[in-house]
Amino acid sequence: MLRTHYACDVKPGMKGEKISLAGWVHEVRDLGKVKFLILRDRTGLVQVTGKKGVTDDAVLDKMSLVKESVVRIIGTVREEKQARGGVELSPIEIVDLNPVEVKIPFEVTGKVPADLDVRLNHRQIDMRRMETSAVFRVKSQMLRSFRERLCQLGFTEINPPCIVSAATEGGTELFPVEYFEKKAFLAQSPQLYKQLAVIGGMDKIFMTTPVFRAEKHNTTTHLNELISLDIEMGFADHNDAMNVLEDVMKHITSDVLGSCPEELKLLGAKLEVPEKVEKHTYTEVVELLNKHGEKMTWGADFNREQESKAAELLGESIFFITEWPTKSRAFYSMPKEDDPKVCNAYDLMYGGLEIASGAQRIHLPKLLVEQLTSRGLDLKEFDFYVNAFKMGAPPHAGWAIGAERLAMKLCNRDNIRECALFPRDRSRLTP
Repeated sequence: MLRTHYACDVKPGMKGEKISLAGWVHEVRDLGKVKFLILRDRTGLVQVTGKKGVTDDAVLDKMSLVKESVVRIIGTVREEKQARGGVELSPIEIVDLNPVEVKIPFEVTGKVPADLDVRLNHRQIDMRRMETSAVFRVKSQMLRSFRERLCQLGFTEINPPCIVSAATEGGTELFPVEYFEKKAFLAQSPQLYKQLAVIGGMDKIFMTTPVFRAEKHNTTTHLNELISLDIEMGFADHNDAMNVLEDVMKHITSDVLGSCPEELKLLGAKLEVPEKVEKHTYTEVVELLNKHGEKMTWGADFNREQESKAAELLGESIFFITEWPTKSRAFYSMPKEDDPKVCNAYDLMYGGLEIASGAQRIHLPKLLVEQLTSRGLDLKEFDFYVNAFKMGAPPHAGWAIGAERLAMKLCNRDNIRECALFPRDRSRLTP
C-alpha cells in the first residue's frame, strides 16, 4: 500500500511516529525559510511543514508542486498547536505519483467560486471539493440507514428490472430502447414488479433502483435518471405504509446526525429528528393555500412554490398530504370506499419539497380494469399485470422516496444535480 494512514488517523499522540500518507496537494505556501503543503485525502487535510536547514533540499523542492498533484508523502508526526488538529508532518520523502499535465479547470479549495455546470463538466475534479465529497458521504449514510432500518423491520431486498415493455404508471414520458425485435422502454418506476413480488408471497420488500423519466424539465428539483427507494407491503393499507415511512425517516435523520456531524457542519445543514409526522388532507392544504392568496384549483398538483408555502403556513418541516383526488394519481391508487373521487394516496413533504409518494394499491382486478379504461390506457399492455391480481392478490400498499431529493434536503443543497454523482438531465449526457 502507498499509505499507512489516512489524514483522519493522524493524531498528536503519534508524535515521532514515521508514517506514509497519499492524496492530493490541496494548498502550498512558500514563506522563504518555511514551506507548507496541505495534503488532502478522502478523510480530510493534513499540514506538511518543511524548513530550510532541517528538511532535505530535494524534499523542499518537491513541496512546490502544483496544486492537485497526486502524491505520496513519508514523514514523522509532530505536534503543532497552530496546525489543523494540533498535528503536522515533517516530510522525509515526497513522490509525485503522476505529474499534472493540464490546467485544473477550477479552484478545488473553493476560494474562487465555480459555476455548477463547470463543476459538473469536470465532475472528477469537483468530487475533490470537500463540500462535494461531504454530500456523497451523507448520501451513502442515508442509503445505508434506509437498508438497515427496513431489514430490521423484516423487509427483504429485491432487484426489479429496468427494461420494461410498457409504461408502469401510464403516460408516454418514457425512454425507448432497442431490445432485439421487441418494443421496450427504460422503467419509469418499479411499481408493477414490486406489486407482483407481494402477490408472489414476499409480503414485505424494498429496493434501491434506478428509474428513468423522459420529462423535459429544466428545474433544480428534477432529474431524468434517479435512484428510487421503494417498499411494498402485503396485507397492509396506506396507514401501515405511512407508519413505516415515518419510522424510516426518523431512523435516517438520526443516523445521519450521529454519523456525519462534520459533513453536516461543512454543508451548513441543520437537521432535527422529527418527533411526529402530522397528516393533512389534500383538501385541507388546498383550502389553506387559497385562504392565504395562493390560487389553486382542487384536483391540480402543487407546484414548488405552493409546496414551500404550505410548509411555511403549517409551520412544519415534515408532514404528509393525504387523500388525493383519484384522477390526479396513478391508475393503481385505491379509491376511498365512501368517496371514490378521493384515493388512499399520500405525499411526504420535507423541507418544503415532496420527497416521497405512495398509496394503497388496487388489488381487485375489476377495479383495475375500470381505472385503466377510464384513463385511456391499452388493456392489452397490462394483461400480465391484471391477470396476476386474478390469482389471489392481498391488499397492499407502498411508497417511494426520491434518493437525490432526500439527499438534497439533508445536505442543504439548492440544486438536485449536486446530489447525483453524474447527473442526467435534459441537456446532460456526459460525463
